Amino acid sequence: MGADDGRRVTITAIAREAGVSVPTVSRVLNGRSDVAPDTRERVEELLRHHGYRRRTSRSVRRAGLVDLVFNDLDSPWAVEIIRGVEDVGHGAGVGTVVSAIHRQPTAARQWLQNLRTRATDGVIFVTSHLSPPLHAQLRRLNVPVVVVDPAGVPAMDVPTIGATNWAGGLAATEHLLAIGHRRIGFVAGPTHLLCSRARLDGYRAGLEAAGVPVDDKLVYPGDFYHASGFAGGTALLDLADPPTGIFASSDQMAFGVYEAIRRRGLRVPDDVSVVGFDDLPEARWASPPLTTVRQPLVEMGRLAARTVLRLAQGEGIDSPRVELATELVVRDSTAAPPTGSPASA
Repeated sequence: MGADDGRRVTITAIAREAGVSVPTVSRVLNGRSDVAPDTRERVEELLRHHGYRRRTSRSVRRAGLVDLVFNDLDSPWAVEIIRGVEDVGHGAGVGTVVSAIHRQPTAARQWLQNLRTRATDGVIFVTSHLSPPLHAQLRRLNVPVVVVDPAGVPAMDVPTIGATNWAGGLAATEHLLAIGHRRIGFVAGPTHLLCSRARLDGYRAGLEAAGVPVDDKLVYPGDFYHASGFAGGTALLDLADPPTGIFASSDQMAFGVYEAIRRRGLRVPDDVSVVGFDDLPEARWASPPLTTVRQPLVEMGRLAARTVLRLAQGEGIDSPRVELATELVVRDSTAAPPTGSPASA
């Protein structure tokens, strides 16, 4: 029996060639943990060799659960992603298991061990690096994977969902330039995330296109959280020639910049304009309401859930790399630079 004999191979034939029982092959196909590693490897090799095709979506047995894995859950950004995933899960009759691994290898191993003891229809990782060993183990469990805002570049067979971060960074910078700012500070996100690097690249591209020199002293490293926005805003305002506008690469950091400005006895936007990124629900209720770049976080969650459920059903997807459009939302935190500042001269 060979891979090119033109016939649809059966699990009975696979079991016979592997020297195991039909239930053992079935357990391998269903990602069960109660199969010896060498047996699992032998069966999977035969399945690949013979081009075994799993049952069509009409007959696929589902676990009724999708795993949603974050590094951390202490962010309203994460809540928006969860909302999107649960919207789709509720409509499909699928529950959501939310986990946080806190960037700790031991937590990731514990999560994987837990996954081996139960069934799942798929895993959605958020702002995570899907390491080759972890990906290989999930493949052995026959668990489809989708990554939202990946850290690094995943394997080509791992679908990713993101937003047009470069375009968003460019739009925020162009907005500040258009209303007269030339000294524009930037509070960056974590450098290991592709979305952070894209926003920084968009900021630099906007300055360069306007003929404004890029000053590295105006770029402060942050981590998307409030405290780093406060630290970044404080450091930028401490400069001998401080910026008249600050673009923070997340709304939470923008709120930290607000606080740094207030503690200087300055006002937004009279003295310093501020732009964020995300358009979290609280952005419109900030004082003043925050000008920001909207990324469709809920829709990103929805699309990730739809994608992983299609993969779980053995269906194809339209594209392995999807970026949803961002949009600049102008509110009351940006205005022309104050009279007398170098930018307005």
